[in-house]
Amino acid sequence: MTSGIDAATADAWAALGGPEDLAGRVSFTGAEGILPARLPVRELARATVGVCSLAAAELLAARNATPLPEVRVHEGAVATAFVSERHLRIGGRAPVTFAPLSGFWRAADGWVRTHTNYPHHRARLLAALGIGETADDRAASAALAAEVGSRPAREVQETVYAAGGLAVAVATEPAQAVHPLVGTRTAGGGRARELPPAALPAAGVRVLDLTRVIAGPVATRTLALLGADVLRVDPPGVREFADAHADTGMGKRSALLDLSSPGGRETFEELLASADVLITGYRPGALDRYGLSPEALFERRPGLIVAQLRAWDPSGPWAGRRGFDSLVQAACGIAAAEAAGDDGRPGVLPAQALDHGTGYLLAAAVLRALTDRRTTGAGRHLRLALAGTASWLLHGIRPAPLNGEPYEPEAWLTETASPAGTLRHALPPVGYAGAPANWSRPPGVWGTDRPAWES
Repeated sequence: MTSGIDAATADAWAALGGPEDLAGRVSFTGAEGILPARLPVRELARATVGVCSLAAAELLAARNATPLPEVRVHEGAVATAFVSERHLRIGGRAPVTFAPLSGFWRAADGWVRTHTNYPHHRARLLAALGIGETADDRAASAALAAEVGSRPAREVQETVYAAGGLAVAVATEPAQAVHPLVGTRTAGGGRARELPPAALPAAGVRVLDLTRVIAGPVATRTLALLGADVLRVDPPGVREFADAHADTGMGKRSALLDLSSPGGRETFEELLASADVLITGYRPGALDRYGLSPEALFERRPGLIVAQLRAWDPSGPWAGRRGFDSLVQAACGIAAAEAAGDDGRPGVLPAQALDHGTGYLLAAAVLRALTDRRTTGAGRHLRLALAGTASWLLHGIRPAPLNGEPYEPEAWLTETASPAGTLRHALPPVGYAGAPANWSRPPGVWGTDRPAWES
């Protein structure tokens, strides 16, 4: 077990605005052979779960006026949770993760990384490069390889981006720019909001979840574990992958609302009127036309906690672009740092670590904002980006391995019945004395819950 203060955990806790005297209250149990990489992914993973666990313990102690529970995190649980989508089995079936056209492609002067997991992104990529739409993945792959191979990487990047697709030129070395890990500012004001004593840190907290894919859903999955009433809201026209929802829908409910219709907007405003937290993961500015910019929200709800998740640095030239973990890894130099072969092919991290790590940081930031709001009544604007977590991994964390027993993921897996069949899935890694061992409910069928609060 660790003794003293873990440096990465202390850095993350400071970025969250946590009391300095609590930074050393997190201990870790080591596990050998987890998340092997050239970069300190192991340290990032345990630190993000560590601060999330500490923030949960801090809020619980504040609500119940009790001493801080012991906070102890096991690296085995962390490693298993960071690849939860790979461990998932749905009725014995392994889920589909990356689509065939998502990956690295050799360009005329380097490499390009594409992301085509959603059908509309696949269609836009092919159309942008003049490749006819086809359902034949083998033919499409051959055509894509030939077309990308004939062009410079940045030309492919900008051509695809202009068409609404997703492709980035792979950086040949780590980016030197250092981005903030967590952006936070107090917004609005109001009366102190005392949360009553409870068995779980976030019990009675209402969270509107407007996120997709991994990072945002990991954050809200964690808040649901800790007692929050989490309602995910999606537009009816863009389906989520059932396999992804089976992984990240634990503990939550899922409803469909068309915010462009009067009825859908009215229902959403009713939900928002009594929400404590709104978490968004859409492209920056995409929700502003619905009156959901932070400024408009704080004008209506001064004590609201608004968390915005994005791919890229909000102050950088790509602030308004779409992005995913794999693309950020490629663009910021992580893929180059993890390259292992002699052919120059870029590498990848042993997990979607930017997604999972940012998800736990986001949950921690919300928990800390809830703790502070008890006394100030003020709202909070939180901003996190996958690029910020990438910058921290590249420039802010030093390797600090722990000794421990050999890692066996089976100790951190369980089975749960669900509407989709029996799920074999990773257990939550959040660790403090009395923390829930599993979610209170399995994921339901995406988009089939009523758009209403339970608590």
